[in-house]
Amino acid sequence: MDLSIENLKAKFNEFGYIADYETVVTAYLALKMNKPLLVEGPPGVGKTEIAKVLAGVFDTELIRLQCYEGLDENKALYEWNYQKQLIKIQLSQISTNDQCQNTEDNLFSEEYLLERPLLKAIRSDNKPVLLIDEIDKVDQEFEAFLFEVLSDFQVSIPEWGTLKAKQIPVVVLTSNAERELSDGLKRRCVYLYLDYPSPDKELRIITAKVPGISERLSMEVSRAVSFIREKLELRKKPSIAETIDWARALVSLDADRMSPDMVNFTLNVIFKNKDDIDLFRQNLGPQELISAVQNGGSQSRR
Repeated sequence: MDLSIENLKAKFNEFGYIADYETVVTAYLALKMNKPLLVEGPPGVGKTEIAKVLAGVFDTELIRLQCYEGLDENKALYEWNYQKQLIKIQLSQISTNDQCQNTEDNLFSEEYLLERPLLKAIRSDNKPVLLIDEIDKVDQEFEAFLFEVLSDFQVSIPEWGTLKAKQIPVVVLTSNAERELSDGLKRRCVYLYLDYPSPDKELRIITAKVPGISERLSMEVSRAVSFIREKLELRKKPSIAETIDWARALVSLDADRMSPDMVNFTLNVIFKNKDDIDLFRQNLGPQELISAVQNGGSQSRR
């Protein structure tokens, strides 16, 4: 495709991702410079979605490495199928010497290789999108291993030698900022920070993602979520995904505007734990929320 900033922005819109100009330019630079894109920000602001959209934009495979505490090289790169190898060895013990020799030679063939996301991305015939999700959950040792792989896009398998990438993948890393990432990793990436959207941007997201919603209800939901995030010290602030779910829930109840009853009925969609629901009811409440929404989100917390 003819890659330009305007073309990329149009493609983001085409795939339903409402991106501001800074986001598009940063993604464009990462693509043009052939460097990984590191997207940091609170959970639920659309970090992972960027990788999914890029896979759609380039009509290519999305390969996802989901990070977690204790993730090691074997789970990220490759493993040998030891059970299958053991069965082969046991079967060879009743075979001739020539067959035994063939068995030893073939134990580390393609048949016994368990390809994990990093190796899969490197060996892909087409240029894939490699999503390394929640990189801040792994330890620093794995992080150091990872940025070495990302620098050269090659890996060494002792039984095979060095494998170089057939196509340099588009790499997107995400972080919820649970810990500080190393300078070595950041240096190899183009950095983008995504925060919760403004009410106007969230309004555009709701309109794009929730068919059949009225203009008034879209506006009220976007203002309400922004007001809740700003005024309450919640354990978990509502993400964009929860905003969309809330809008869909209200549409499912045939609402064309917010009301105290509608807010009460749907609190479990926007909040994800009892403490936050109790905090909302004690410090804000449906009626004050609606009053704030009607005043443009300017009313202060009582």
